[in-house]
Amino acid sequence: MKLHILVVDDEPRIQSALNSLLQDEGYTVKTVESGEDCIQQVTKVIYDLVFLDVKLPGMNGLEVLKHIRKLSPSTVIIMMSGQSDLTTAVRATKLGAHNFLEKPLNPERVLIEADHVARQLFLQTRVEVLESMMDFDSEIIGDSVPIRRLKATIDKSAPTDSRILIMGENGTGKELIARDIHRQSRRRNGPFISLNCAAIPENLVESELFGHEKGAFTGADRKKPGRFEIADGGTLFLDEVGDMNPDVQAKLLRVLEEREAVRVGGNVPYSFDVRVIAATNKDLQQAIQQGRFREDLFYRLNVIPIHVPPLRDRLPDIPLLAHHFLKQICNQSGKGKKQWGEGCMAMLQSYVWPGNVRELRNFTERMVILSEGLMISAEEVSATLPVSVNISKINFSSEDDSNASFREQMETFEKQILSRGYFEAGGNVSEMARRLKIDRANLHRKLKSYGIK
Repeated sequence: MKLHILVVDDEPRIQSALNSLLQDEGYTVKTVESGEDCIQQVTKVIYDLVFLDVKLPGMNGLEVLKHIRKLSPSTVIIMMSGQSDLTTAVRATKLGAHNFLEKPLNPERVLIEADHVARQLFLQTRVEVLESMMDFDSEIIGDSVPIRRLKATIDKSAPTDSRILIMGENGTGKELIARDIHRQSRRRNGPFISLNCAAIPENLVESELFGHEKGAFTGADRKKPGRFEIADGGTLFLDEVGDMNPDVQAKLLRVLEEREAVRVGGNVPYSFDVRVIAATNKDLQQAIQQGRFREDLFYRLNVIPIHVPPLRDRLPDIPLLAHHFLKQICNQSGKGKKQWGEGCMAMLQSYVWPGNVRELRNFTERMVILSEGLMISAEEVSATLPVSVNISKINFSSEDDSNASFREQMETFEKQILSRGYFEAGGNVSEMARRLKIDRANLHRKLKSYGIK
């Protein structure tokens, strides 16, 4: 695994020797000669490993060790000293040092230590990747008012067996919510089976739902169970149910009423114990008026309605989502532990995200791949973020919080105006001050207070 290593020593000879030795092994190495320079580096870049001399000009190595532990708890620190002192070594270990090497340094020992850290980080990354894969569709990220309300509805409805209809735009995470409901239900140990009604040809939806007998139609060379059979004891998620054709709607209604189904080409019904969760990005009330969706089926499915807010209506959640996706994608791609730089969140919050959470995740993956260093800069985000025709028409709202005071709502509006202005000015505060006709010093204070810059 490629490590990012920082060498802190005031002797140029040792800096040069460690730099050459470690770079020859494929590691990325940066050298500095003082504790102050080390702390400055750690505030800007995440280092996997630091070789830190005890005796340094100015701030000594043990003081620097304390600062690194606070700034970057995951960084492995190996102390170095030309004076063998057991007391110092014990103190360094108690302060969080991984190991203690005596000078003159043994090159083989240095490489063994670096290799050990690389192996440890590789295994840790693999565990995180596996964990993220397991939890990929199981966590609802956000703490905005709309998301808190959504979570409260899920908490109340999940333990029941009532049917649920999830409504929301494409990319808002409807399947993720269905999985979360299943995970919190009494059926959590049963299967979670999904069917995208829009992704399957109309003539095959009935077969996929209810199954078919051998010879039922051309190509049916064997008996096949339907999703209702496979989901027995668990949850069946019908995604994009608004795209289901009228004939299948009628059969689905009958199956839901009678709690039994017949395979295509068969005549013997089978029973099942399944909770149905449906989802749609369509306006089903309008579809009913236009005769494209059965009203009686709508009421069968819509026992508990859940509305998923679009990302533009939950702007405070964007930083949480962006950091979550960044960590997840970095773990999966092996691109290192990247970070969002200063000003990035303001730009992300200024965009309207027509593709919602899915678009934000895709954009984060694009930035992980395209960004040059470990810190994704605001300039890189600005150059890559799509230009939206609606960017100057942000939906100003206080998240529909009826309990918010006038002052709180005004602060929300002000933050959104400043976020949009910062984005449209490309992060140039002077240009932003000119456009908004505001004093530059006052603008700096406001940007800092809202965490925009």
